[in-house]
Amino acid sequence: MAAVYSGISLKLKSKRTSWEDKLKLAHFAWISHQCILPNKEQVLLDWARQSLVSFYKKKLELKEDIVERLWVYIDNVLRSKKLQRLLKDGKTVTLQVSLVKVINERIAEFSLSGSQRHVGAVLSCCQAILSTPALAVTYTARQELLVALLSQLCWAACRQPEAAAVALLFEVTHLALGRYLSVQQQQVNPRRAFGEVTGHLLQPCLVLRHLLSGGTWAQAGPGQLRPALSRDLRSQLEAVLRGGVFQPELLPSYKEELLDQPPEDAKMGAMKNLLAPADTVIARLADAGYCEPPLRAAVVASSVALLYKLFLDAYLKEGTQLLCFQLLPRLFGCLRVARLQEGPEPALSASDWTAELLVVEQLLTSVAGNNIYNIAADRIRHGEAQFRFYRRVAELLVSHAQASVPAWFRCLRVLLSLNHLILEPDLDDLLASAWIDADVAESRTRKAQEALVHALFQTYAKLRQVPRLFEEVLGVICRPAADALRPPVLAAGPASALRDCLLDLPPSQVLDTWALVLEKFQAAVLPCLRGDVDTALKALSLSALLHCVLVHARCPDAGTPLPVVRRTRAAMERMLRELVQPLLGLLLAPPGPGPEPWLQKVSDAALLLAHAWAQVDAALSLNCSQYRAASSSSGALAGETPERSHLPPLLPGVEARRWRKIAKVAARFDSVGRYCLEQLYLQKVKRTLVQTGSPSEEALQTLRADAAYILGSGRESLTRGTAAPWDGQVGTVSAGTYPVAHWHLVVSNLTILVPYLGPGDVRYLAGVLLRTLPVSGAPDGPADEEEEEEPRVTLGKISEAVLRSSVFPELPSLHAAFLTRLAEDCAGILRAGARGDPGPLRQQLPWLFEEDPEDVAPWEARFAKAGPEGTEPRGDVARNLLSLVQGGFPLRLEEEPLGRLLGLLEVVSALQLDSLAAPRHARYFLLLLSAALASPGGSCAPSLALTFRTACYRLLGRLQRAKSARSVLRVMYASDLCEIVLTSLFGACRRLRVDGDVDGDAAPWREFLRAAGTFLEQLLQTLVQAKHSLVLNFGKILAFLSGCGAYTEAAAGTQRESSPLGRQLLLVSLTALCRVLGPVVRERRPQPEAPEALPGLLRQAVLRAGAVLQPWAARGPPPAALLAAVSTLLEADLGRHPGPGGGGGGTEPSQAPDGTRLSHPALYRSVYSQLLAELPALARDAPAFQAAARFLTLFVLAPELHPAGEPVFPAVFHSVRTVLADPAVPAPAVQAIEPHLGALLAHLLEAGTTEDFRAVLQCVLRGLDLRNAWSADQPAILSALTLIKLLLDCPVSERQASLFWRASPQIITALTLQNREACQEQPVALAVVEPVLDVLAALLRRGEEAIRSPHHVSLAFSVLLAVPLDRLPPPEYGRVFPRAHSLLFTILQCHPKVMLKAVPSFLNCFHRLVLSVMREGRQKDKGGAEDLSGVLACARLVERMYSHLAARAEDFAVFSPFMVAQYVTEVQKVTLYPAVKGHLQEGIYLILDLCIESDVQFLRAALPPGVRDGFKALHNDYVKYHRAKHEGERRYAV
Repeated sequence: MAAVYSGISLKLKSKRTSWEDKLKLAHFAWISHQCILPNKEQVLLDWARQSLVSFYKKKLELKEDIVERLWVYIDNVLRSKKLQRLLKDGKTVTLQVSLVKVINERIAEFSLSGSQRHVGAVLSCCQAILSTPALAVTYTARQELLVALLSQLCWAACRQPEAAAVALLFEVTHLALGRYLSVQQQQVNPRRAFGEVTGHLLQPCLVLRHLLSGGTWAQAGPGQLRPALSRDLRSQLEAVLRGGVFQPELLPSYKEELLDQPPEDAKMGAMKNLLAPADTVIARLADAGYCEPPLRAAVVASSVALLYKLFLDAYLKEGTQLLCFQLLPRLFGCLRVARLQEGPEPALSASDWTAELLVVEQLLTSVAGNNIYNIAADRIRHGEAQFRFYRRVAELLVSHAQASVPAWFRCLRVLLSLNHLILEPDLDDLLASAWIDADVAESRTRKAQEALVHALFQTYAKLRQVPRLFEEVLGVICRPAADALRPPVLAAGPASALRDCLLDLPPSQVLDTWALVLEKFQAAVLPCLRGDVDTALKALSLSALLHCVLVHARCPDAGTPLPVVRRTRAAMERMLRELVQPLLGLLLAPPGPGPEPWLQKVSDAALLLAHAWAQVDAALSLNCSQYRAASSSSGALAGETPERSHLPPLLPGVEARRWRKIAKVAARFDSVGRYCLEQLYLQKVKRTLVQTGSPSEEALQTLRADAAYILGSGRESLTRGTAAPWDGQVGTVSAGTYPVAHWHLVVSNLTILVPYLGPGDVRYLAGVLLRTLPVSGAPDGPADEEEEEEPRVTLGKISEAVLRSSVFPELPSLHAAFLTRLAEDCAGILRAGARGDPGPLRQQLPWLFEEDPEDVAPWEARFAKAGPEGTEPRGDVARNLLSLVQGGFPLRLEEEPLGRLLGLLEVVSALQLDSLAAPRHARYFLLLLSAALASPGGSCAPSLALTFRTACYRLLGRLQRAKSARSVLRVMYASDLCEIVLTSLFGACRRLRVDGDVDGDAAPWREFLRAAGTFLEQLLQTLVQAKHSLVLNFGKILAFLSGCGAYTEAAAGTQRESSPLGRQLLLVSLTALCRVLGPVVRERRPQPEAPEALPGLLRQAVLRAGAVLQPWAARGPPPAALLAAVSTLLEADLGRHPGPGGGGGGTEPSQAPDGTRLSHPALYRSVYSQLLAELPALARDAPAFQAAARFLTLFVLAPELHPAGEPVFPAVFHSVRTVLADPAVPAPAVQAIEPHLGALLAHLLEAGTTEDFRAVLQCVLRGLDLRNAWSADQPAILSALTLIKLLLDCPVSERQASLFWRASPQIITALTLQNREACQEQPVALAVVEPVLDVLAALLRRGEEAIRSPHHVSLAFSVLLAVPLDRLPPPEYGRVFPRAHSLLFTILQCHPKVMLKAVPSFLNCFHRLVLSVMREGRQKDKGGAEDLSGVLACARLVERMYSHLAARAEDFAVFSPFMVAQYVTEVQKVTLYPAVKGHLQEGIYLILDLCIESDVQFLRAALPPGVRDGFKALHNDYVKYHRAKHEGERRYAV
């Protein structure tokens, strides 16, 4: 081999050696240890470099594949471990500049032309160089090469290359940016760094950052960019711009350029001659040639916000606010929207407007968020420079309204928050474009609009200039416009904003606003109203506005000053006389036939104002005695015509005959007027009830007529069946929403209307209620995201609320009518499914064919005959039903009617069936029984039929728990009823098994079995309570079960394919029989007159149940559905015998062959051994686990069943530990089975010894060993924590309790250590922290007298301080905070002496809780208040803790100033949601109660200036609201 490598340098340089051989020779020379050359690595690298340089300089001709292989060879050399090892050992390998230049040229070619030749290998070589510090020095030493490389890499990425090159290109760009940033940080010449960035890097960096921010490479596919790499690249690009353009050394240059300040010294002056940084950056940004125009506009828009943000980050500090502002107009001028005022510009598309306005919003938000604009300083010192700029922006936004873009509304809102005078000159146009004329449909845009309108009202309310705002609003409404195209003035959002504003207004402002609307109405609308449709629309808008003002303003009361009351009275008289009555007069004498829209709008406006007047008048009469006195002294209002009747009129001054004409006009339109007329009649009903007290006959007739009118007004619209969702605003009622508004009105006042409705109306009301209930599985109206975000009222939601309301059963007539209508519909569906001649069926099932379902006389007569002396035997109904069931029940339900009936059954399940009268109860029972017995048709899927039967038997079981359950036994005997039901069920099981679509272990089948078993058990319980021939009935039921096919197969040991479902049903029936009969036998055994037959029946039932269970036990572990049967069987078997395992007396039965007194000892032992192994598998099924735990409990209590030589306690406890430590059992499943585990553990400890209890404690301490945390054995820790919780809840002996509390110090110390380890993990191991807090709180609570060491109680403080409340997401925070609060409250309540000795630690822990609530309850810049409910719950807990501290005034009075100072200091740093702040303030007010005057003076003197102002505001509110209220309360206290 040495000969091969001899003269290798000559061979590589020789022209006679082929390039194939040269490459092979170079490769083997590199990897071979036998090739010995002086400086071999450098020689080989230089040869490859020289070859490539010569090729690209046209001095050498090479094939493309040879060039590719040369690049690959260099890449392999650069990446080889051999070279890395040599460099690490200190050997020098020089990378010539010529190779770096060739790499740069190739990347430049790639970026300019997109040529893919050798680009992968070139980028790979570049990556190898940049990732090796010893080689990257070639770039870092000659900075211009690195700048050129970085520029070309960014441009190449901006060209969006093919997917194959994307990943490698961005990796190389990431490395190059990192190298450049390290060089830039060491740069001592700010001019050079600025020149490099602005000259070469600014444009490509901005373009690339824009593309990365837009998610250009985020889509899944071969060209996808890792999100982490994308984030890193964006942050690196921003760092490059920050380090080059906004260096601290350039601040004087920016000041001189932007503020025209002279340089501070000559050096700075020299730099100014060289640099105009702002103009340079903006010129490069606005350059037109660096990318395509559409892309450039988007890049400029996103870059403007970025550059301004970087400028503020670099230079914003106290005193530089003007400088920071001066850059804003220049950057704003780069946007296309800024040039719209300069002249004609190409129209912007909707997407362009969205992008540009988002940037404007970011710029304005930066100004507002950083306090750059100070109104006084701008006006006094700077000649309103900022104000003029913001005015130009406002003019631009208002003159180019974009009501479809949410950012447009947000920009205006920020300008309003800066200074309301910015928008005031354009207030009318703003109101028109952003509210009155804005047709906003999209949800996000509507929210932005509502926020702007809300901000407008709040701002002018604070300024006490709401009448000024209303003047502009009224002017906009009364402008000439196409009013038919205008949306309603007061939709839900603006109406809510106006309501909030009105609540804070003083009465004078409300009255001024009221007068403004009246004057505008009289001056601009009434004179032109007759026959003019547009004016009628304006009248409706003004009416809606005035209605909102009147209805939602604060109502004067007895404490209102008399001048305000008089002015209110005068306004009411003027409104009635000059506005309401003239408008109603137009309806009485319309101008000829006229257009329908005019008549509709005028009637809407008139009746809306009449309704508002009546509502305000009623409120004033009730609340304001001065107004009431003025009304009574003046007799009648001006213009009021005295009525002959003493009953209140609809409206003063309008006669009843005129109202009939008005009602005819309103009835022509389903709109606001018709709804308001209903409201007027409702108001009249209320006033009549209040005025008359005990109604006279005349009053009753009036009440009935008015109630009938209200209900009948919308009857036609409700029968149409179509209605649009309603937002709840009176002014938005239309033909589509009127049915919902009408139904809402009726339902909201059911308690007033129903007593005065006739039977027909009540039946109609019940029918509408049933018809409008939402059908299961079908959404009620639109169910998209928008509807979820903005809940609206629908017919279905209203009716469902009535159905689930507690008031519904308190309306007996409506409730009875609804039940009757529901029964009619159910019976109708069942009748439609009848097969054959209906004549005999009418005799056999008379309850399905009743002509008058409300007539209960036949049923009462039947009950009378069914008494002890009755002549009609109760067996007739049973014989009819049994013959029908045995011959094939004549009712067959196909899929569609069965689905409808299932929907009606869901409605029945929502009703309260406990208080039905006996006749109605019996009818419903027979109706449901008929449905359960009906056969599903061929089109019904077996799963649907099973669900239907489950619903039927679940409802039958509920009926049997009601107070009238015994009425069923007056119709038929319990044994006959059981035989009917079981005959039907066994037949259904055979059909289901034949179909083969039902799994015996599936959840639907188990639900069905549970429902059927519960019904049978409830029926037998009713039989026991009624004491109706127990022996006879139980004997007949047991005889039927013993003779059925399923039992004969089980007894014979055979099993056909069709039998498993029937056998499970048989077992459920026998189990129900044993469960009911067992307690009866135990209770009656001590009585001398107890019948001997009942124990015998119980023994037979136990034997038969055991015979059915034996096949399953022989095959393996019993299915989950049968575990309850096994435990019930064992309980009944134990209950039959006296002694340790059973109870009661009786004759000693014969023993089993193994000596036990039980019937099936082998079965019980088999199930016991299987459960010990299968218990963890059952943990995920709570009902099955409950049955298993019950069985193990009974087994533990039966010593004769215990295996010889095998202690039961260790085996069962080991199985329990296995369940708790099994990682496959999720935490929710463990929580669900904890009560059952606790019951099992309690009986275990009762039966165990002291040594067994010691073993349990040792197991707990082993689980809390710190080595489990270090080895991440979380299940072992959680199992120990759960065991402690279970032990704390178990009743134990005195000796066991002594052992436990002696070990409690070790347990508390271990809990502290476990909590510390869990909190140090990343992320925090909340699965351990949460139960540790729970267990520690329970320990301290239960150990109030037993834990005597203060040290161990104080360890709880270290636990609380370790919990990282500041690093938890909202859901986790909502779980951890209540636990931490509970632990702290336990110390306060149960260990007050320890708390008093460690008050600083206690207050420190509590202060952390308060801080966390402030942090979570702050108003965030982005996002809404989705998690506010959880934070509110935590804030309420903090308020509660404050109240407990205040109740211990003698302990905490000294610390109260400290607590107040902490609170005020922290609350100044955040802006809290009002609801959260309210709870915290109420709590701190209680602490202020503990502060004496010297404490208040101390706080005012000691707090820092900013915090001092906050304390003053807090204390003023405390004196004004809290202390004044409590002093008023104490005034009336004894």
